[in-house]
Amino acid sequence: MTDTPHFPLSAVVGADDLKLALYLTAIDPKIGGVLIEGPRGMAKSTLARGLADLLASGQFVTLPLGATEERLVGTLDLDAALSEGRAQFSPGVLAKADGGVLYVDEVNLLPDHLVDLLLDVAASGTNLIERDGISHRHSAKFVLIGTMNPEEGELRPQLLDRFGLNVALGGHTAPAQRCQIIRRRLDFDSDPQRFCTEWESQQQSLRERCETARSTLASIPLDDEALAQITQRCFTAGVDGLRADLVWLRAARAHAAWRGASAIAEEDIDAVAEFALRHRRREQSPPAPQQAQQPSPQQSSPSEGQGQWGEMPAQALPVGARREVPIWPKKP
Repeated sequence: MTDTPHFPLSAVVGADDLKLALYLTAIDPKIGGVLIEGPRGMAKSTLARGLADLLASGQFVTLPLGATEERLVGTLDLDAALSEGRAQFSPGVLAKADGGVLYVDEVNLLPDHLVDLLLDVAASGTNLIERDGISHRHSAKFVLIGTMNPEEGELRPQLLDRFGLNVALGGHTAPAQRCQIIRRRLDFDSDPQRFCTEWESQQQSLRERCETARSTLASIPLDDEALAQITQRCFTAGVDGLRADLVWLRAARAHAAWRGASAIAEEDIDAVAEFALRHRRREQSPPAPQQAQQPSPQQSSPSEGQGQWGEMPAQALPVGARREVPIWPKKP
C-alpha cells in the first residue's frame, strides 16, 4: 500500500457493471483482466486504483503510453554476465506489478507487439527475458486493467479477445447521480484522510467479502451443466475460438463465490454473460445473393479465341458483424 490516500472503491457512485467485473477479477485473477471502454472523465483510473486495495499487496502500477519493451519487461546486464558469470537483472514494469494491478491507459494506442507481450505475461504469470543466450525468469502475477476509446483506434481482434472481460461505460449520467459524484469528489479533495476514514468500514467489508470469496473459490465446482449452457450460448453467439467459454465459466464461478453460493447457478451465468461476450460476439450475416449474368450479344464466345476473361463475378464472402462502437469524442 502507498502512503498517498486514494479514492475508496466503495465510495464510487454508479458504474455497477464495472465494479462487479473488477470484483470478479480480484477474486479470480485467472479470468484475464478487464478492458474498459468509455470516454474521458469517467473515473476509469479511480476505479482501477481502488481495485488494488482489494488485493493482497495493494500494488498499483501504471504503464506509460510511450514505454519501450525494455521498460516493460526489464533488462539484463550482459557485461556483468560475461565478467562475473551471473545475470544482473534490472526489473521493469511487469516485475513491479507482481501481486497487484497493472493499469494501461489507452491500451489501443500501444504498439501491437507490446500489447501482445503484455497479454502473454498476464496469462502465464511469468516474465521471461532472454538476451544473447542469457535468460532470467520472474513471477509477474497481476490483474491487468486496460482502458480505451474505440473512436481513437481499435485493438486487433486477436488482442481484444485476450482480455478476459470487457465493460463499456456510458458517457451520460443522470443529474442527481452527477451531483452525488461531484460532492463526494469535492469532499475527498478537501480532506482525503478524513474521507477515507469515513468510508473505511464499507471498504473493509468489501475487502473481507472479496477475501472470503477467494478462499471459497476452489471449492465451487466447474460443473458440466454450467459448462454445457455456456458452450451452447457461445456457439449461438458465433464467437471465435474457445477463450470465451473458459473466461465465462471462470467468471460465473467467481460470481457464485461473490454471492457466497456453493455452486454455479443460472443467475451467475447470466450476470457475467455480457462481460465475456461483448468484445467476442460475431453475429454472422448471410452472404449477399449473386445475380446471374446473361451474356450480351456483343460478347465474344470462347470459340472465337477471345475467351470470357473477367466475366465471373467476385465471390461474396460472409463476414462477422463488428461489435457496436459507441461514438465518443476524441481527446483534444
